[in-house]
Amino acid sequence: MKVSPTTAATPPTGTSVRKVAIASCIGTTIEFYDFFIYGTAAALVFPKVFFPALGSTAGTVASFATFAVAFIARPVGAVLFGHYGDRIGRKKTLVSTLLLMGLCTLLIGLLPSADSIGVAAPIILVLLRFGQGFAVGGEWAGATLLTAEYAPPGKRGLYAMFPQIGPAFAFMLSSSTFLITGAVLGDANQTFLTWGWRIPFLFSIVLVGIGLYMRLAIEETPVFRANQAARVAGQGAPGLPFLEAWKHQPREILLSAGALATLFSFFYMGTAYLTSYGTKTLGFSRPFVLTVGIGAAAVFGAAIIASALYSDRLGRRRVLLASSGLAVAWALALFPLLDTGSRAAFALGVIVTLGIFGIAYGPCGALLPEMFRTRYRYTGAGLGYNLAGVLGGAVPPLIAAPLSEAFGSIAIGVLLAGLAALSVACTWAMVETKDEIL
Repeated sequence: MKVSPTTAATPPTGTSVRKVAIASCIGTTIEFYDFFIYGTAAALVFPKVFFPALGSTAGTVASFATFAVAFIARPVGAVLFGHYGDRIGRKKTLVSTLLLMGLCTLLIGLLPSADSIGVAAPIILVLLRFGQGFAVGGEWAGATLLTAEYAPPGKRGLYAMFPQIGPAFAFMLSSSTFLITGAVLGDANQTFLTWGWRIPFLFSIVLVGIGLYMRLAIEETPVFRANQAARVAGQGAPGLPFLEAWKHQPREILLSAGALATLFSFFYMGTAYLTSYGTKTLGFSRPFVLTVGIGAAAVFGAAIIASALYSDRLGRRRVLLASSGLAVAWALALFPLLDTGSRAAFALGVIVTLGIFGIAYGPCGALLPEMFRTRYRYTGAGLGYNLAGVLGGAVPPLIAAPLSEAFGSIAIGVLLAGLAALSVACTWAMVETKDEIL
């Protein structure tokens, strides 16, 4: 993981580091906005628009099944974009992920309903959602590598925090656009179900333009340029990044996937599933649930910042262990609290769930780049992160509704607690990385 003094690049200036940090934050905000508006729509709109013949419960399950498709696509995207990110550079690859995400999101906003084109509508929806997941699979690793590889020693947690807080801004923005659109058109109005929900998807094209401008303005990382120079000089390994990562560091890939599973399960349960649970099971209004989500996004954004900063002092591993330990206990308490039916209990449930997610998410932007060697760092970090997404992000939202119907809501808490226990075990088996030299 250490770079030879003969190939190490000159450290960038503070101005260039700040520029990269801001560009990474804006980029992840835009990409995750596109990703999150789908989750909000899957909870509030898609069962009626694309699965009207299935009824409420089956329509919700089908809607979240399309939501889960993206998590299956994410490891595939991590392999492909990771390959090019490790071969041609982080910057060029990130431009590609942004354009693909923007195109898929725009097309979802233009997709006719099932009443108009029949079964073709949900089929196309699944394909476009796969495209979103494919793009996000390559986004996260590249954005965090940009900041982590630019960051000065001792401040990697601080600078790698910037792409990490992008999802907080993205969730605020996605919830706000649905809230404003519903308020203007009428929350239960047929106009909203017909075309109003499309506005947040179409609006994303404006954000993509901003993100593209920012990404084209930054330079490739010094660490990658040094690695490329070594390869040209015959010092680097010519193997495929995917095969190299699995050959040399399979333990790190699997441990990172298990350690981050709780992070994904708490985030997507706390956003997409609890949005559905609050409106359909508990009977709260859509504006109330969305407003709670906006407030919770502010809380988990603050938790991301605090945990990232503390990880530079205490270490990544300790912070992750603390969040996973909290998650075990909170998972078992969450649904009994929610089922009291109180507005305050629902708000507390969403805020604490996402707060625990934020504690785990803060150190990850530095942790995963530190775990892998430069020549396959994009691929290795992306694989670990996105395999965790399959385990924690795809499975719980997909099976939560049938689990709750069959065994009661406490079964969802047991599932989340089991994933959290897995994360504790995997994090315990990891080594501390904060002092690694990239």
